[in-house]
Amino acid sequence: MAELDLLVLGDANPDLVVRGGDVTPVFGQVERLVDEARLTLGGSGAIASCAAVRLGLRTAFVGVVGDDVFGRFMLETLRERGIDVSRCPVDPNRPTGVTIVLSRGDDRANLTATGTIADLRGELVDPVLFSEARHVHVSSYFLQTRLRSDLPALLREAREAGASTSVDPGWDPTEEWDGGLLALLPLVDVFLPNSTEARLITGIDDIDVAAQALAEPGPLVAVKFGAGGGMIVRGSDVVRAPALGVDVIDTTGAGDTFAAGFLAGYLAGWPVERSLSLATVCGSLSTRAAGGTDAQPTMQEAQAAMGSLVGKAAPP
Repeated sequence: MAELDLLVLGDANPDLVVRGGDVTPVFGQVERLVDEARLTLGGSGAIASCAAVRLGLRTAFVGVVGDDVFGRFMLETLRERGIDVSRCPVDPNRPTGVTIVLSRGDDRANLTATGTIADLRGELVDPVLFSEARHVHVSSYFLQTRLRSDLPALLREAREAGASTSVDPGWDPTEEWDGGLLALLPLVDVFLPNSTEARLITGIDDIDVAAQALAEPGPLVAVKFGAGGGMIVRGSDVVRAPALGVDVIDTTGAGDTFAAGFLAGYLAGWPVERSLSLATVCGSLSTRAAGGTDAQPTMQEAQAAMGSLVGKAAPP
């Protein structure tokens, strides 16, 4: 039996979440007052890892942090939440990345100093982990600039060891929307873009057609629609599920929690319809508090919420 359900390769950096009032900055030394600024655990990979543990998955995270206050905050917080970070590289010469999140509840803007976010590379990943994990998840593909060229070999190694694989692309700051991603898709079992990312990666505005194009090389494609729920495309099959209605405080990390929810159902052998419902519920529930992790649900809480969606129409 594998020692880990999930191995996450990706980014870990604090989020400084600023919310309440008018969070849109104005130059000219204009000062605006906001309700709250909170330092929280951030990074797509770190947030997805936290969500996975909340859902009962045995999870390890590998990402580079610096030997500084932010790096220690990240490792200590992940460890406290039950995530194995024993094989995270610590770089004494580089600063840990940090993101300032300007949150308006249902939308947000991010300012990121990358620091060590992009420093993970294949040689820093202990190959023993692939034989210990049932599934390998890669977060923030477009931010992982040093990891990209190593991913084909890493994902092949993971598959040869018996693990399934997934990739969450995230936003591409260069807005080029490839970087080898399309060529990687035949090695990916589950691809997890949001609807905007899927359209930009393919250059196809119709999301159904875009998702079908992404599924053609082989992966199951799970598209995040935020408040619109989600969609699964597998071959010619399409499944949709609604989001759960909640009072939204902050959408930070909702997509990462959606990804963890889907993977939890996928690894449990659930039908894709049920896995998608779990994903949309998890993403929705995670928006009830500031930051990406404080409102992530347990499996019991998520399954109870799934019951309230029975009979509700999926988004068109």
